[in-house]
Amino acid sequence: MTDTLVASSRTVGRWKARDVWCAVAGIVSLALTVGAASTVSVPVNSDLGLVAVLPYPFWVGVLILNVAFVVALRGDAAGPARRPVMIWLIAVLVLMLFGTAAFATDIPRGEIAFRHIGIADALSRTHGIDPSIDGYFNWPGFFALLATVLQATGLDPVSLALWAPVFNMGLWLIALAVVTGYLTRDPRRRWLALWLFCLGNWQDQDYLSPQAFGFFLHLVVIALLLGPLAARAPQFRGFRPADLAAWWRGRSPAEPRPGYRVGALVIALLLIVVISASHQLTPFMLLIAITALTLSGRVWPNRLPLITIVVLTVWLAYPASAYLSGHPPLADAGLEAATAANVLERVRGADGHVLVVQVRAILTLVLWGLAAAGAVRDWRRGRLDIRVVLLAVTPLLLFPAQVYGGEMLIRVSLFALPFIALQAGSILLPADGSKPALDGSKRRSYHAADGSKRRPYLAAGGLALACTLLAVMTVTGRFGNARYDVFTDDEMAAVTAAQRLAPTGSALISAAHPTPWRSQGYLEHRYRTMDDLCRSDLSTAKCGPVVYEYARHSPGGAVVLFTRSSEASLVLQGFTSEAGFAELEKWLSTHIGVELVYSNADARAYRVTP
Repeated sequence: MTDTLVASSRTVGRWKARDVWCAVAGIVSLALTVGAASTVSVPVNSDLGLVAVLPYPFWVGVLILNVAFVVALRGDAAGPARRPVMIWLIAVLVLMLFGTAAFATDIPRGEIAFRHIGIADALSRTHGIDPSIDGYFNWPGFFALLATVLQATGLDPVSLALWAPVFNMGLWLIALAVVTGYLTRDPRRRWLALWLFCLGNWQDQDYLSPQAFGFFLHLVVIALLLGPLAARAPQFRGFRPADLAAWWRGRSPAEPRPGYRVGALVIALLLIVVISASHQLTPFMLLIAITALTLSGRVWPNRLPLITIVVLTVWLAYPASAYLSGHPPLADAGLEAATAANVLERVRGADGHVLVVQVRAILTLVLWGLAAAGAVRDWRRGRLDIRVVLLAVTPLLLFPAQVYGGEMLIRVSLFALPFIALQAGSILLPADGSKPALDGSKRRSYHAADGSKRRPYLAAGGLALACTLLAVMTVTGRFGNARYDVFTDDEMAAVTAAQRLAPTGSALISAAHPTPWRSQGYLEHRYRTMDDLCRSDLSTAKCGPVVYEYARHSPGGAVVLFTRSSEASLVLQGFTSEAGFAELEKWLSTHIGVELVYSNADARAYRVTP
């Protein structure tokens, strides 16, 4: 006991050599990865995305960082490395995994970030919200906040979108740190859960978007439910109605201060309203989580699911009614439709693109497998937390409920990931961290009693290698579409020219959605893509006349835009070939009323007179 107190006081008083070396390793890995990412040239021409063009110093930095984290995590008898060291290593990991593209280019990835900037700009220029414009204006909460922030701070919206993944991941990790603090007392499991959450986050939903904002608020509400709004679970005595009724009534608040509980409840209700006003899917994920925790007997206000249903129903019935009238929520429900849209339709296209999709699936299955093994281990030892299991598996209930543009499986895996990461730590760190810190001899005997026969260095090496492999798979999954979601300066210039050349009220037509447009003049034009107009049949004989007639009959005519990124997206996903794309452009350019008005190395713009 005396040795433990001395070690603890020494840890507080000064840094140990291990802490210093781990912090320095973080600096070295950050320098290597940032320097390597800065040398990547745009456009990326590999079907595998950034993983194929990042130079080897980047991967050396990844290896060094994961080794440093494992060394800091294992620590000694007093616990893992000092808190500033652990925070620093996680900050480096966030910059490495989620800031890589920002170090390679100063243009935000993906089309949707530009679209969201345009919606915020439209809200700042109009007096009121018109739900009839499109679906975004039926859930305007995030965009109103974004418009307010941009006007109040004067921030450059493009720079904000560029660094939004890093910023959002920081917010998510802060909320997750609070959540894990309520679920485990083992600091090693908490740090590892944050690490695995970063390593498993291939879903790429952290860009400037309402879903990223909603996911952060979702984690905050979960933290409130696990903390000040938690209940002491009563003893379960049987399945008879009387026993169940007694068990349900026997709950008591875990937080003894009534004012603190009421304040937390008010905050939770406000956040539920904000989430319902900001995103279509997140309120349903939150409702499922609240209901599951309440039915488990671990939430104090047992009417919270009913309140959430009322708030969600009121929003859908009134502010979002314009969208729902033409888009019934369960119109495409069903396991078969969801599987086809989320799995089968994604595993097609170029070999490199298919490999990226397979890596994403393997990464998800590996983490779920580790979590399942950890749950079995905890159950056998009588320390399984049912709350973690419920929060990990209940998002799956939404998978067959809505196709959601083929992205439902992506969203489900994201909402489950924090708790999958925490449960996976049970198998990667099998020692029972709920026990008090022990001196060296007692810790060694405890591990022996635990049945672990592996040498500590071998276990540490295995964990470092596993984390490094997960990091490689995450980079592959996140940036596997870099050939078409990383834009060039020429493409940006072409979009700017097209928006300038198109009269107000006319149509802007691009080949496919990976087009960096709509950040300005969101309400001034009608934006269409050829793959939407032609229903994915992009053959010249079928698609050419459809696009030409639509452009000719649009008020004010149209500007048709062909870009490198839109072509790459259609080719990689198997909708057309480079030859077919060139044939379609040539066919359109030879028709009456079509004139080439802008051209550079990566884009061409044609004006079509009405």
